[in-house]
Amino acid sequence: MFSYYFKLGLRNLRRNPALTALMVLTLAVGVAASISTLTILHVMSGDPMPHKSNRLIVPLFDNGPTKGYAPGDEPNDNQLSYGDVQRLLASGKGERRTAIMGIGASIEPDRKDVGAFIATGAGPTKDFFAMFDVPFLHGGAWSEADDKAGADVIVLTRKLSEKLYGDEVPVGRRMKLNGHEFLITGVMDKWDPIPRFYRVVGAGAFSTEDEFFIPLSSATRHEIFNSGNTNCTADRAPGYQAFLDSECTWLQFWFELRSASDRADLQNWLDAYAAEQRKLGRLQRNAPNKLFDLMEWMEYLKIVGNDNKLSAWLAFGFLVLCLVNTIGLLLAKFSVRASEVGVRRALGASRKEIFHQFLVETAVVGLVGGVLGLALSFGALALIAMQSKALTIVAHMDWVMLIVTFAMAVGSAILAGLLPTWRACQVTPALQLKSQ
Repeated sequence: MFSYYFKLGLRNLRRNPALTALMVLTLAVGVAASISTLTILHVMSGDPMPHKSNRLIVPLFDNGPTKGYAPGDEPNDNQLSYGDVQRLLASGKGERRTAIMGIGASIEPDRKDVGAFIATGAGPTKDFFAMFDVPFLHGGAWSEADDKAGADVIVLTRKLSEKLYGDEVPVGRRMKLNGHEFLITGVMDKWDPIPRFYRVVGAGAFSTEDEFFIPLSSATRHEIFNSGNTNCTADRAPGYQAFLDSECTWLQFWFELRSASDRADLQNWLDAYAAEQRKLGRLQRNAPNKLFDLMEWMEYLKIVGNDNKLSAWLAFGFLVLCLVNTIGLLLAKFSVRASEVGVRRALGASRKEIFHQFLVETAVVGLVGGVLGLALSFGALALIAMQSKALTIVAHMDWVMLIVTFAMAVGSAILAGLLPTWRACQVTPALQLKSQ
C-alpha cells in the first residue's frame, strides 16, 4: 500500500503544478538556508581526533606580571615560554610530548622552472607525527637523536613535495631552507584536520596547512623566530639566546597520555612544577594551573563563536517560517480534494487510510524539496567558500550532512503536513456527496 501511495503522491505532484512548485521551492529554500549554516557549524565544531581527543592534553599556566592582575583573571597568554616547554619536554610525563612553533622560511628549489619562495611550516619534536596520527606517503619522521642534536632534517607535505620534485620520491635528498641544507626524511600523505587544532594560537583554526616540519631544536639552533603570536610583558636583553631565556610566551605544548585516567597525575605534577617555579621567583600570579583535552581546548579558545551559533539559530528560525508557509499551501492543496476524500470515505476507506495516503504524498513533496534544497545548499556553500580561505576549508558537505539534509526535508514536510492531513480526514462523506 505504501508503494501505491508513493506513486499516487508522485502523480499528484502534477496536480496544481504552480501550488506544488511553490511548496517545493519554499521547503527547499528553508532547508538550504538551515543546512548551509549547520554544515559550517558541524565542520567547525567537529572532533578532529575522536579516538584519542581525551588523551591529548594542553597544559596552561600563567607567567604574566602581577601588575593589573586580579585573582580569577584569565591567563596572560595561551602559550608557554621556551624555558617552560624545555622542562615539560624533559619531564617524561605522558606517553608523548611536543612543543610547536610557527615558521616562515624561504625555499630555494633545485628545479630551474620554480623560483625561490616563502613557505609556512612548523617546528615540533618527532613525537608530533605519532601523537597526531600523521600519515606518511614516503619515508617517515626524524629520530629522537635528531631532536637532541638539532639536526637539519625536514618532513614535507605531499603538496610541497610535488611542487619541488614532481612525482619523484625525494626522501634522502637535501633541499635548501633559509640558506641551509636539510635532509628530507619523509613526505606526508594528505593530512587535513579541521579545525587545525594543533596550532590554533597564532595560525588559526581554519588556516591553510603547514607545508613543512623541521625539529624545534633545529629551528632554534638556526635562530629562527616564531611565526605567529609572541607575547612579551617585559623588556628583554638583545639577542636570540636572551629571547629563549626570557618569559616571552610563543610556543604551544601537547601531552599525549597513555590513558585519560592519567590526567589527575599530570595535574598533580603540573601543580608541583608551578609551585617549584614560584619558589624560584617565577609565575608570580599564583593562578590555577589548567589542563585541557582537545575538545576542551577548542571550547576554551571559542573556535565556534557565539555569532556562528546565532547564525544557525536564525537559519532554523527561517526554516520554521518556511514551514508555516508550507502548512498554508498544503491546507489549500488538500481542501480542493475534499470531494475525493468524501467519495473514498463513502466507498469504505477509513480515516487512517486517508491519513496515511496524504502523509505519504506530503513526504513526496519533502523528498523533492530535499533534492532541490541539497542543490541550493551546494550553491550556498560555494558562495560562502568564495568569501575567504578560512571559509573555503569549512564550507563543504560530508555524508553526515547529506543524510541530514534529506532527513530534515522529509521530516519538515511531514511535520508541516500533519495539520492539513488531519483536516482532510475530518471530511464528512454524506455532506460531500450531497454537495456534489
